Amino acid sequence: MSLCSFEQFLLDFEKIGKTVFGNHFRVYESDKDVILRLLVYFSKNKGKALELGISFRKGILLNGMVGCGKTSLMTLFRLYLSKNDRYSIKSCRNITFQFRRQGYDVINDYSKVSFDKPNLHNYCFDDLGTEKTVKHFGNECNVMGEILLSRYDNFVTHNIITHITTNLTSSEIEDMYGLRVRSRMREMFNLVSFDKNTTDKRV
Repeated sequence: MSLCSFEQFLLDFEKIGKTVFGNHFRVYESDKDVILRLLVYFSKNKGKALELGISFRKGILLNGMVGCGKTSLMTLFRLYLSKNDRYSIKSCRNITFQFRRQGYDVINDYSKVSFDKPNLHNYCFDDLGTEKTVKHFGNECNVMGEILLSRYDNFVTHNIITHITTNLTSSEIEDMYGLRVRSRMREMFNLVSFDKNTTDKRV
């Protein structure tokens, strides 16, 4: 990826989006700043990242209203990455359903580090906040909160990066996952936000 011609990139990006999602996909003028920031991050453009305050050490927390296109952008940007850098997109709701069936091994599965196959631990957790606290054999667990705490430890010790999409505000994150998680998330993520007036694109 290159910043040589951002407008040309947008044309190519929209073309790929139409291939993946259908002809209704398009790049909106209001979304260009978000796309630029994601491009700077994933292309590792050091000069522009310094200007925008983006850290390559951290992951992306993509925030925006329901239907603004968070998942679509993260789905498309992963296609530009090398095999070792490419992340898997996992629904937070589905992860909690897994926990209900399989128990605490699920938390370990999304927290472990594999040095032989580094891309195994690359995740984008989609729609953080849509899941609910669940029980396994009567034991209640905030599954995503526990996963994020574990991944923070690996972020500190092994530089493991996590990406997230969510429509939660910072105060809502604290209410749902606690102050410890919110504090660690500030260290783990570059916040990239859609304009608060962005409308639902699901039509």
